[in-house]
Amino acid sequence: MKKIFRFFKQYSLFSLALVGAAVALGLDLAGLDKFAHWLIIAIAVIELAPLLWGMIQDIRQGTYGVDILAATAIITSLLLGEYWAAIVIVLMLTGGESLEDYAERRASNELDALLSRAPQKARILRGKSEVEVKASEVQVGDKLVLRPGEIVPVDAVILEGTSSFDESSLTGESLPQVKSVNETILSGSLNSDGAIVAKALHSAEDSQYEQIIKLVRSAQHSKAPFVRLADKYAIPFTILSFGIAGTVWAFSGDPERFLQVLVVATPCPLILAAPIAIISGMSRASRQGIIIKTGTALEQLATAKTFAFDKTGTLTRGELQVASVTAYGPYEQHEVLAWAAALEQSSNHVLAQAIVTKAQADKLSIKKANHVRELAGNGLVATLSGKKVIVGRLSMLQEYDITLPGTFSAKDVTTTAAFVAINGELAGVITFTDELREETKPTLERLRKLGMDHIVMITGDNKATARAMAKSTGIKDYYAEALPGDKIRVLEQLTPGPVAFVGDGVNDAPVLTASDVGIALGARGSAAASQSADVVIMQDNLGHVADGRAIAKHTFFIAKQSIFIGIGLSVILMAIFATGKFKPIYGAAIQEVVDIVVILNALRAHGTWKKAKKA
Repeated sequence: MKKIFRFFKQYSLFSLALVGAAVALGLDLAGLDKFAHWLIIAIAVIELAPLLWGMIQDIRQGTYGVDILAATAIITSLLLGEYWAAIVIVLMLTGGESLEDYAERRASNELDALLSRAPQKARILRGKSEVEVKASEVQVGDKLVLRPGEIVPVDAVILEGTSSFDESSLTGESLPQVKSVNETILSGSLNSDGAIVAKALHSAEDSQYEQIIKLVRSAQHSKAPFVRLADKYAIPFTILSFGIAGTVWAFSGDPERFLQVLVVATPCPLILAAPIAIISGMSRASRQGIIIKTGTALEQLATAKTFAFDKTGTLTRGELQVASVTAYGPYEQHEVLAWAAALEQSSNHVLAQAIVTKAQADKLSIKKANHVRELAGNGLVATLSGKKVIVGRLSMLQEYDITLPGTFSAKDVTTTAAFVAINGELAGVITFTDELREETKPTLERLRKLGMDHIVMITGDNKATARAMAKSTGIKDYYAEALPGDKIRVLEQLTPGPVAFVGDGVNDAPVLTASDVGIALGARGSAAASQSADVVIMQDNLGHVADGRAIAKHTFFIAKQSIFIGIGLSVILMAIFATGKFKPIYGAAIQEVVDIVVILNALRAHGTWKKAKKA
């Protein structure tokens, strides 16, 4: 009984039409046909009210949809006394909306499952005792105790023990990941087999799982312009439908012939096809660890003509290591490294982390710099032991009039490097190594097969480093020494569009926002990048960029295919019913079959991942 009540509540308009049609049929069979007709008129008026109001709002906003066909068919049926045709059309419209809602619920199962797994409790150590608290109460630095079968409440680093963790709901990776001491575990992952002790790195609000939930909620509540893709074809389809119906009426002189054509031109298949396909595609992508925030982002990803990539952390692993330290003047290598680390310990840039890690590994004494000032994309300036210290790009040497030793040549620096200047003189150069991702070349090749001819690299590295990277990856166009503002300017000039940008760091946030579709490697990238992007790749695998492109293209192929199937079937039916040999009620009933065909085809976007992946 509860299920029946829930059904009537969820689908109230369809339930009203269904119950009303059943009662009207009973009255008609009992010989009370006039009462049946009046009941049908009342139900039709009630159902028409929201439809007409929606049409008025659309017209005020300057948009014209295909709803006018449905409204005209219902009104004409009532005026011509074809009451049963009117109620069947009403059932078709409300039933179609109910089917759409059902499809949305089915397609959103993966998103709902993700939300339901949000960590609720945590067990922390206070002294020698274990205390159970709400996950929201965990503070940075708290020691967590995790037993087998428990969900990690916040991002943490393992202090004791080894275990395997199921991160499938976070990254799409189905295989458990074995983690041990000093390795990071993500909130929302499931501890499979071992008891561990870990230290909280973030609060629940700032942890990975909560960020994902925010992104998913954004995806669920977004309303994309493409959801009414059929409206792009509304004017020609409406003109064609009215043209055929009006012509038949004019030649025959029978207004019923007008209705016979119009009932099979009702737009349910067109209205339903696109949203069902898009929601299905977005849901399927989220299941693979690819969160597409809006239907518009899905469209841009499917139709993008140019892909631009950041280098460090995107095309490369982003796990930089210090390769060499060259010292000039009175300074030694270890001094150059220690001075640089003193400034970089206040930065979260990957170069900074590499410098500090190397200094700590060499057991150098790292002092605390005063008045550290970070110049976005350029470097750091600070005061240390009474001296002005600069650590940053080669361009900063010119900006600050740094004196260069005679033995220094910029042409000799062919890899990523940080330049260290002390009191106006170059003290040393620190170079880095960064491996190309294994999946980079296959991903770029797959994108080309998916119709992406123009691939660009935009990086803040020097020209020599950028040239070498472009050559090794087969990228023809590249832009080097680009600051965040420069990246945006480059992006605005790229053609053809739409333009997609793929990045992962804090300095990529502006360009991710500025691009037609920003794609962030969110599992290892910054929260700023994830929030700025339209698409977030949860697993640290560049190959999912190509997967996302394949899913998007396949989804839009299905959406358009479904719409054209609906249009094609409607045109064929209009030609058949223009002969006048079939009653309007038969046309209204046949349109229900067309609805089902189109909806089932649109749902293919949800269950054809293997086919999309091979694209």
